[in-house]
Amino acid sequence: MGNNAIIIGSGIAGIAASIRLANKGYQVEVFEANAYPGGKLSEIEIQGYRFDAGPSLFTLPEQVEELFRISGKNPDDHFQYIKLPVVCHYFWEDGTRLNAFADLDQFAQEVEQQLGEPAVHVHAALERSSYIYQHLAPLFMHRSLHRFGTWVNKDALKSYFRMGKLGVFSTMNRANEKHFQNPKVVQLFNRYATYNGSNPYETPATLNIIPHLEFNIGAFFPNKGMHDITLSLYRLALDLGVKFHFGQKVEEILVENGQAAGVSIKGTRHTAELVVTNMDMVNAYKTILRKQKQPKLLLNQPKSSSALIFYWGIKKDFAELDLHNIFFSENYREEFSHIFQKGTIYHDPTVYINITSVYKKDDAPEGCMNWFTMINVPNNQGQDWDRLIKEARKNILKKLNRILQTEVESLIEVEDILDPRTIESRTSSANGALYGNSSNNKYAAFLRHANFSSEIKNLYFCGGSVHPGGGIPLCLLSAKIMAEMIPEGK
Repeated sequence: MGNNAIIIGSGIAGIAASIRLANKGYQVEVFEANAYPGGKLSEIEIQGYRFDAGPSLFTLPEQVEELFRISGKNPDDHFQYIKLPVVCHYFWEDGTRLNAFADLDQFAQEVEQQLGEPAVHVHAALERSSYIYQHLAPLFMHRSLHRFGTWVNKDALKSYFRMGKLGVFSTMNRANEKHFQNPKVVQLFNRYATYNGSNPYETPATLNIIPHLEFNIGAFFPNKGMHDITLSLYRLALDLGVKFHFGQKVEEILVENGQAAGVSIKGTRHTAELVVTNMDMVNAYKTILRKQKQPKLLLNQPKSSSALIFYWGIKKDFAELDLHNIFFSENYREEFSHIFQKGTIYHDPTVYINITSVYKKDDAPEGCMNWFTMINVPNNQGQDWDRLIKEARKNILKKLNRILQTEVESLIEVEDILDPRTIESRTSSANGALYGNSSNNKYAAFLRHANFSSEIKNLYFCGGSVHPGGGIPLCLLSAKIMAEMIPEGK
């Protein structure tokens, strides 16, 4: 009989952790409070329309494929995806439109033709993004920042001498304003701060690493939708013998003699040699680790932004819209000031619309589209969300009507809404923040919880609220970093 491990939560990192530990010889059980796996990476279906409920951008697919390979399976037999020919369609109020082509030369030419920004500036920006990735990814994305060996290996030593060029001492906006002439191009590249719920006017320029993933490597779409990432990995875990228990809310992590000993659910003890929590780190300490020493510095860090999402079934096909579409605010700085300083929603928000039916036709009835319509909003601090949602819906519709020259509301056939309150209740994310602690200062990377507990032996952490951060690739890497710390099961 091998060692056994308990994982709390079946978000994408929890599923990945179960696969990695099963491959190490552990008997793995996953306890999930919800009735389904995937956490934020789930789906909803309403009257013939299917929506991916949460993350909508897919990068670094090799992180998914690796989980199949280490399990002795060919990824192509279990999970298929395509590379997008156009990464995103951009729209501005003055009628300017831009297609962000996946082909770098084509994209740079499009920026020059539509916005007058020299193509060489775009190429130079993506080369800088590649440079940051090359020097920081091995250090920040693939290793624990909380182990001595990370800081004395050759990758780290190389990076110490490049901190200025890596953007540590500047903000994302300042770096982009320095390198681009057209404010619209600055805005386009500032947008990448939202990928981890940050403010481009405060977050370090190191986050200019993100365009590298999207352009130099590529953006992708799973053939069966984003939810297939969850389902394919869930099936893989089941094949490896992982046991999932749904509707089972963990009440406490049991700690005996300074060591994790299992979990308690409805008064019943479930023992294990090691425990992994995929739960939001802040809420985990407030609930299932409430009796343990609290890492107050980390718990008190400002949280990332949240989201307000309208799932709209639209009874029309818009030829000018693609999988990813952005309708920019006229005053980006003011929009972020409202989110992070004022804790409210700007009257002219940037609107993101994800439409999977462009590639997956059965996600909407014929001649219709499934609009995942999202704006960035503050996390939940007790605002009057009912009023804010009503106002935001009205402002979003006005904006889309102006830019698309149409009457959107009359086309809405079905509607569902996700707001910071429901994000918090469904995914146990502290304050409904999408990415845990915010990254709005240069030390943010060091203010994420480690993938292990320094106080409790055999207790480990994975998911978007701990190192290395939020978003699908980083969540999968958190499981990998965590699993590499654990010895082989007997």
